[in-house]
Amino acid sequence: MELTILFSIALALLFIHEMDAIRNKEWQMFIGLRDLSDETAYRFFLLLHIPLYVVALFLVIYGSGKMGFYLVDMFLILHTIIHYLFRRHPKNKLTNRLSKVIINSAGCSALIHLIMFSLR
Repeated sequence: MELTILFSIALALLFIHEMDAIRNKEWQMFIGLRDLSDETAYRFFLLLHIPLYVVALFLVIYGSGKMGFYLVDMFLILHTIIHYLFRRHPKNKLTNRLSKVIINSAGCSALIHLIMFSLR
């Protein structure tokens, strides 16, 4: 049960981060989206999150055994690493303390979950 709660926290943090990313116009860092008008890029970025959420939830709900949890955990860890690598990108507006705490907490929660889940 504790592992399920930990994983749920990590996934909730991802969802909250994506809400924060929309508020901070994260699309301005992406090739292909940054050249669009903010309104068009916002809509595209927003709609791209539907398949992201569907895949994440599908993997967890219907994933074959542990594989779904492993894949989502690894995505969250990689996502945190990517944000670290792009921390100085000139269009990165996710630099305030709250944004960093959300991103890093999602990755750390996923890493802890991945380790503990693997040891089960």
